[in-house]
Amino acid sequence: MAAQRVLVVEDNERNMKLFRDVLAASGYRTLEATTGSQAVELAQRHIPDVVLMDVQLPDLDGVEALRRIRTDARTAFVPVVAVTAQAMDGDRERFLRAGFDDYLPKPVDVAELLGLVRRYGTEVRRPSASDS
Repeated sequence: MAAQRVLVVEDNERNMKLFRDVLAASGYRTLEATTGSQAVELAQRHIPDVVLMDVQLPDLDGVEALRRIRTDARTAFVPVVAVTAQAMDGDRERFLRAGFDDYLPKPVDVAELLGLVRRYGTEVRRPSASDS
């Protein structure tokens, strides 16, 4: 089986390096975006298995990028995890209501990160050929 594709959307280079290193060491291929617009474009072009989406981004924020990903039939099914430093009471629920599949607070726990990528990357959520 080919390595799963994980789209990492993160504008902080140190955080991006952490994601890149951890995911590569675990056998994942990463696509990288530093803005919400790039995230939408890469998701539509490459259809990743899972997206790790920073919420605070230049240009489009993560919620708007998620909305655009969800409105495209090619990417509507792709699991998207909110990755954010916003970790106050109620933030997790707010992001889930916004349409994210899950929530990963910063600073990121590597074991939790890999668990989420494994979980969402292996779920069968792609439309069947009869749905096309």
